[in-house]
Amino acid sequence: MFSKEVYENRRQRLCEMLPDSFLLFVGNAEEPFNYASNTYSFRQDSTFLYLFGIDSPNYAATIDTATGNVTIYADDITLDDAIWTGELPSVSVIAALSGVTITKPSGALFDDVRGELKRRRVHFVPAYRATTVQKIAAMLGLQTEAVNTYVSEPLIKSLVTLRSTKEQCEIEELENYMRVGYDMHVSAMKMAREGNSEQVVRAIVDYISQRNGGHVSFPTICTIHGEILHNSPTTQVLKNGDLLLVDAGSESPLHYATDNTRTTPVGGHFTQQQREIYNIVLNANNAVAAAVRPGVFYRDMHLLAMRTIVDGLTQVGIMKGSIDDAVANGAYALFCPHGVGHMLGLDVHDMEGYSENYVGYDEEVQRSTQFGFSALRMARRLQPGFIVTDEPGIYFIPALIDKWQAEGICKDFINYEKLKTYRSFGGIRLEDDLLITPDGGRVLGQRIPINPDDVESIVCSK
Repeated sequence: MFSKEVYENRRQRLCEMLPDSFLLFVGNAEEPFNYASNTYSFRQDSTFLYLFGIDSPNYAATIDTATGNVTIYADDITLDDAIWTGELPSVSVIAALSGVTITKPSGALFDDVRGELKRRRVHFVPAYRATTVQKIAAMLGLQTEAVNTYVSEPLIKSLVTLRSTKEQCEIEELENYMRVGYDMHVSAMKMAREGNSEQVVRAIVDYISQRNGGHVSFPTICTIHGEILHNSPTTQVLKNGDLLLVDAGSESPLHYATDNTRTTPVGGHFTQQQREIYNIVLNANNAVAAAVRPGVFYRDMHLLAMRTIVDGLTQVGIMKGSIDDAVANGAYALFCPHGVGHMLGLDVHDMEGYSENYVGYDEEVQRSTQFGFSALRMARRLQPGFIVTDEPGIYFIPALIDKWQAEGICKDFINYEKLKTYRSFGGIRLEDDLLITPDGGRVLGQRIPINPDDVESIVCSK
């Protein structure tokens, strides 16, 4: 946990934003894996972590913003529990670490919430686990399928405002922990050798995360088929000439996520064709990193990256015509059908449980309906303290190429004949995590090797 003052300050700011309101926060419980006592690894709800820092199952809390009263609901462990878990601090001791002095048994939550319902609205954020949905439904007298239609937009918007701008303690937590992401990716580069399998590389990457005290922040993508954007590792064996794409991150002990991607030539040498495409993606990544600053829309950073990609693909003969028109018509989406990045923090896609439309969009900027552009998760104006990913890519997806060519989509901008020589290319993505500073932006932590010569050198090192 951070100091209790961090959590007290966050809750105080929330009270100021939502006066005379009753707020409900339900932490996560342990969830069965295949029978009741064999559970998944516990992961606390990020909103609960942000406001209370308590990383234990079966906790809930309420905040009465009119009085400032904060109540923690949980049960002390029994002797039977202690046999299996060892002795644990009491609820009151744990609550005090968060700056909370009022505690009640978990059974009191139902009556307290029902009592509040008689006089005012109960505010809560979207629930994503079935057990949480069921708890909220029971307390509020709702059908389970209706629970998330009653979420509080004012509470969501207030939390997005608070969590978007990272405090110094959060920045330091991530800055220090980025070394783990660095180690994960450099280790994967060293394993990009013929005879290793995707699964073996992934196992080492995941082990490094766990060795440093954190779970992976999302299921590791480790594949020689980078054109499949979220491809799961298989027993497929690496061969010299393959491109190994690894998209992986780790959660710090306080659950702040790293998220990086590197693409490495198996055997340590890019072909000329691979190096050409790699450098285009690298140029797009670097262009965004150089251009971010407070006040710019991340939507415009996406378009900057896509313009850089179109320019590069035009130079190698894959695209043609006006670069401006190609970008305006979304021709780049054949090669990059996703956005350039997203928010990063306690969630790898930070706060997306509240809905991307609150996190990445607002009254100033609305989501595009254009293919590819519509997948952009973060579009709004950057502010100091935001942390965003910078992850352009180029992918040659045979099924998508065939569809576009058959339908004549963007035929004025795409050289479909030239594309025939790229059908088995795969994909390249390069991803860094950027902190927006008062006068610009910078990569968090030591930048993972990204220049092609450096990447080749690491693969070939003993």
